[in-house]
Amino acid sequence: MRRGRTTGTCATAGVKAALQLLLHGETATEIAVSLPDGAHYIMVPVQRVEQVDGGVRVEVVKDAGDDPDNTDKAVIVATVRSNGRGDVRFLAGKGVGTVTEPGIRVPVGEPAINPVPRQMMQLAVEEMLDGAANPGFDLEIGCIDGETIAKKTFNPRLGIVGGISIIGTSGIVEPMSMAAYIASIEVYIRVAVGGSAMQVAYTPGKIGTAFAKGVLQLANKQIVQISNFVGTSLDFTQQVLTEAGATLPALWMLGHPGKLAKTLNGEWDTHSGKSAMAMGAVARVAADCGIESALVEKIEQANTVEAVMELMKPHPQATAMWSEVENRIAKAMHERVPRAQRIEVRLFGLHGVALGKAA
Repeated sequence: MRRGRTTGTCATAGVKAALQLLLHGETATEIAVSLPDGAHYIMVPVQRVEQVDGGVRVEVVKDAGDDPDNTDKAVIVATVRSNGRGDVRFLAGKGVGTVTEPGIRVPVGEPAINPVPRQMMQLAVEEMLDGAANPGFDLEIGCIDGETIAKKTFNPRLGIVGGISIIGTSGIVEPMSMAAYIASIEVYIRVAVGGSAMQVAYTPGKIGTAFAKGVLQLANKQIVQISNFVGTSLDFTQQVLTEAGATLPALWMLGHPGKLAKTLNGEWDTHSGKSAMAMGAVARVAADCGIESALVEKIEQANTVEAVMELMKPHPQATAMWSEVENRIAKAMHERVPRAQRIEVRLFGLHGVALGKAA
């Protein structure tokens, strides 16, 4: 399946093309964007480059590849001006949102441009300066019709107002929501479970992979990235084990509670467009664990599960509560895979910090 490029990559391409005209007098039709892995780059087409009052404005079209992304074909706009401050400043242009609530990885009042895209744009500035002193630049990132596009996302619920977010952790959009990807998951599961495997690990994304490799000492073929298809993956596992007349001693489910806790609501496809957010489920567990009612109410009303983690961080029962969330997820999953003798769930924050039993 065809991969795409994130809004962060598009914004970085716009910044770099703007600097190419601003600093070197050259107009780009495509530009090389360095990816966050530090080893690869991607060539990004540039739709329009024009001089504006005091700077350069560039348009780049988002291409999500074969992923059904709400921002596919959106036009990302980067306007770059020298600011004489000696540093880079990020500004929200028309169609890009501003953060108004805590719990996002960007401070309140800042443009909704996530940390990795910011790092990519910082690197683009350094690459274009090529060792010269940095005079300082204002990077204004916008999106044509971004206010309308944002209504199809969780941004209004997250307290991000005025438009879309500029996101991405790898710079690349993986096609993770299509039938072909589901079929590939079945193949990976058959390989992982086959050959009398003693244990396998499933991860919705990359969070939890380090635990699978470093702590569980699993080989790559025993670790399956299942994306949002939690229920389908468990059903595949039961099917494969039944066909072989086998059992699996241990199935590990590793990931972020924002995904996995949705299963406590009976949501087995955890795509944001197909499932509700997980704070309500976490709040129910917190209440059952005896967490004070005022804090339970804050958990239920939080914008994100990351915000819930911050609320619980200083609480003496935090680890116990997250451990109970893990136990309940494991119990719900075991009902779909009775041929797995044991299911173990471990939850981690966005930066890999263990929350429950792994902590």
